[in-house]
Amino acid sequence: MDATTVTVSSVEPVGTDAIAIELTTPAEFEANPGQFVKLTVTVDDEPVSRFYTISSPAIEETFEITLTIDPAGELGPTLAELSVGDEIDVAGPFGDAAYAGESETLVLAGGPGVGPAVGIAERTIDDGGSAAIVYLDDEPIHEQRLGALSDAGVSVFVVSNGDALEDAIDSVAAELDPQVFVYGFAPFLDLATDGLTGAGLDADGAKVESFGPAPEE
Repeated sequence: MDATTVTVSSVEPVGTDAIAIELTTPAEFEANPGQFVKLTVTVDDEPVSRFYTISSPAIEETFEITLTIDPAGELGPTLAELSVGDEIDVAGPFGDAAYAGESETLVLAGGPGVGPAVGIAERTIDDGGSAAIVYLDDEPIHEQRLGALSDAGVSVFVVSNGDALEDAIDSVAAELDPQVFVYGFAPFLDLATDGLTGAGLDADGAKVESFGPAPEE
């Protein structure tokens, strides 16, 4: 889909310096959780574009993206100031690292990668499948949705270091034979690959989306 103007339906905090933005769905827009869109906003009279991954389980009248806000970033602070009824340009969807009806899913997520993780797990459960999430973050995002998924029988592991990440992947590998998804910044992808290999899962068969270099702290 070429760029089209949509309306902001909601902007909600979902963690420290993290928000979920719900946007009206354009006509003929079809996507699955894990695909991404390009948002374009005018900042200081110049168009600025960034890519964000879809975090809603399905595309209905609206769809959702989840992002962390870098106060020094070029676009994030502007997005955080959006209000219901504001307009924004959206293009897409893009990407192949997305849910495609798999009956067993394991999503490894770092930081804002938990957005597509919860969307994929929710969709898997809605479709009658089994899901697991292994999420590395010191300040977890989307805790309410993670809790609801855990209550629904999803194996949810929230960890704070690489060793715990590997242990959690081992636990999931003992119970499921899943399609693996990996979302996060580049350093997390390296940790996830090592954890998958150590657990005997097929790292090469994982659907992977890198969010680029880790932001500077």
